[in-house]
Amino acid sequence: MRRVLIANRGEIACRVIRACKALGMETVAVHSEADAAAMHVQMADIAVPIGPPPAAQSYLNVERILAAASANQADGVHPGYGFLSENTDFARAAEAAGVTWIGPAPQSIEDMGDKERAREIARAAGLPILPGSARFAAGRLAGLAEAAKEVGFPLLVKATGGGGGIGMRRVDAPDSLEAAVAATQQQALKSFGDGTVYLERYVPRARHVEIQVFGYGDGDALHLFERECSIQRRFQKIIEESPAPGLPGELVARIAAAAAGLAAHQRYRGPGTVEFIVDAETLAFYFLEMNTRIQVEHPVTEMITGWDLVQQQLLLAAGRANKARQQDIERRGAAIECRLYAENPAKNFMPSPGKLETFALPQDMADLRIDTGVREGDSITPYYDPMIAKIIAWGADRGAALERMREALARSRIAGVKNNIEFLKVIIEHPEFRAGRIDTGLIDRERAALLAAMPAL
Repeated sequence: MRRVLIANRGEIACRVIRACKALGMETVAVHSEADAAAMHVQMADIAVPIGPPPAAQSYLNVERILAAASANQADGVHPGYGFLSENTDFARAAEAAGVTWIGPAPQSIEDMGDKERAREIARAAGLPILPGSARFAAGRLAGLAEAAKEVGFPLLVKATGGGGGIGMRRVDAPDSLEAAVAATQQQALKSFGDGTVYLERYVPRARHVEIQVFGYGDGDALHLFERECSIQRRFQKIIEESPAPGLPGELVARIAAAAAGLAAHQRYRGPGTVEFIVDAETLAFYFLEMNTRIQVEHPVTEMITGWDLVQQQLLLAAGRANKARQQDIERRGAAIECRLYAENPAKNFMPSPGKLETFALPQDMADLRIDTGVREGDSITPYYDPMIAKIIAWGADRGAALERMREALARSRIAGVKNNIEFLKVIIEHPEFRAGRIDTGLIDRERAALLAAMPAL
């Protein structure tokens, strides 16, 4: 594989370009009109415009992206995360066009992208799953009350084709069920082109623990330990870390073995993430979903293992991978990642597009990694996800990693757009977070106190 087209933008496109360069591969960037001067465009060897914003006319346009690959002799395509990364049709179209798909087999994407089917596959592989219902197609509500009674309240309404927390609503009582299902069906239809939903038992005090896996496509797969992703708002992750604080090592080992077993069972290829809900009170764990792509938070795993997941993904696709064994993967220390967004926490985290008049992060700090796709003077546009950067800190243990993160946030300077850096500072100082007593409801429960602790902006 000589030349790779990156079918994405921003931070992940820059990340893939760096990995390609390290392996001596040339890169082709695609970009919308809004991103003509973007960082990933300037980093790549070749840049190709593919249309105007929004994404539907550019980054989601399969025909234009594959035409750019063909015109520029790209022999591989990397989808990054988001956009087309879990689009089975795109993966199959790339392979049909003779371009190496740098991702799992299209069938794996299809199987795991259908959340209900993924649950059945996980059950067949021996993983525990939460009680759930049959699917309800868009506009169909017949049998809903009976299904909800069997699942039990509280419950979640979830889009079968959803991901990243999109297409998900909590329902606490029967009187709000129909409205929640109808709203989720509409959102799912708009976001994924499929309005089908199902019901799933909600765990009130849940921890979101995910396992990084890597498969070789032949039944061999391994895990690269866990990531704790419980610090969320509206089902969107904000802070991730590894190891998961306070969880017994024996429990984590069982969850990791289950995840690697699922990847092996599916003959999974490349990096993927198997996500679990852990009941914070009983420590029972349940399969949640599998993301068939590189994750936003993959640097946490890279910091504690020394593995470059994107390089390994590229080597596997190019037929140059050297298989690792589970015993070859060692954990070293602890890492924590904070996602820095252009958003206004005081106004319900509304996106805050605008020009980054000041953007200075502590790039020179030891054991600190910053992944970004923007520079000072660039603009955060209203068309795409408002992530500015990911800040990842490593330490010999969790306390050391948190101290390094505290220093990194204190030294960061951003002006021109509202952002969540002060909110991140407040979270990592919260006594429950510092003690590792965390669950997915922490921010919702403590939101008023967290916002009150922020300095006036």
